[in-house]
Amino acid sequence: MRVKSYRTEDLVALFREQKVAVMDEMKAALGTRGDATVFRLLAQLAYRTSYSHRGQYYTLDEVAQFDEAGLWSYESVWFSLYGTLLRTAEVLVEESEFGYFVDELDNRLHVGTKDALRKLARDGRLSREKVGRRYLYCSAEPVIRRRQLLARQTYTERTLGAPLPEPEVMHDELRAAIILFFSLLDEKQRRLYAGLESLKWGHGGDRRMAKLLGMGVGAIARGRRELLARDVEVERIRRAGAGREAVEKKRRR
Repeated sequence: MRVKSYRTEDLVALFREQKVAVMDEMKAALGTRGDATVFRLLAQLAYRTSYSHRGQYYTLDEVAQFDEAGLWSYESVWFSLYGTLLRTAEVLVEESEFGYFVDELDNRLHVGTKDALRKLARDGRLSREKVGRRYLYCSAEPVIRRRQLLARQTYTERTLGAPLPEPEVMHDELRAAIILFFSLLDEKQRRLYAGLESLKWGHGGDRRMAKLLGMGVGAIARGRRELLARDVEVERIRRAGAGREAVEKKRRR
C-alpha cells in the first residue's frame, strides 16, 4: 500500500493565498485528518499563532507584516512577534514610557488584557502600582518602574489636570456652567470632552460623567478610547458612513 506524502509547499500556498488559516483549513489543504501531520509540517516553517481568537489562527512570518511594535493584523486577527498575549503584554509594558492602565493596553492590543496583566503581576514579571483610583502596570525592574511612574505623573499633570468634583457635591454654579459649555459642543466634541473628564476620574468615570451630563455611558467610553488610541478624525463630527442615509429628492412628474 502506497503511503501518502504531505508537502510543506501546500501549506505555504494556502497562506500566500489567504494570509491566515485555522487548523481545519490546513488539514483540508493537505488532505489529512490528523492535527499531528499539520504540526509536523508547520515545524519546518517559520509560523505564528494569533494572540487573539484564543490562538486559533496561524500565519507565516513571510506573510505577516509586523509594525514597529511587533504587531500585525489581518481581518481583525492579531499576531505578535513575541508570540502569546502574555509575553506581548509583558514586552509592551516593559518598553512603555508611561506604563499601561488596563484600558490603554486593551486599546493597543485590541483584546482584553486584564487577566494577562494580573497574572504577570502575580508572577512578579510586572509591577502593579496604585495611581489615583486605578492600577498602573509597570516594569518589575525598580529603576525602570520609578522612571515610568514619574513620567506618568508628569504626563497626567500636564495634559489632564485635576478631575471635576463628584456630581453629588458639585456647586450649582459650576454644574450650570459645565452643562452650558457642553450644550455648545457638537457630537464629537461632547464625546471627547466627556471621555477626557472620565479619564481624570479613573475607575467609574464613565458612570459619573453620564450622571452629570445625561449622556450615554457607551458614548463616553468611546470618546475615552479614541483619546487613548489617538483615533480622532479632525475633519469629521461623525465617522464616515455614520448618521442617516441620504434621501434622494423626488422630482415631480
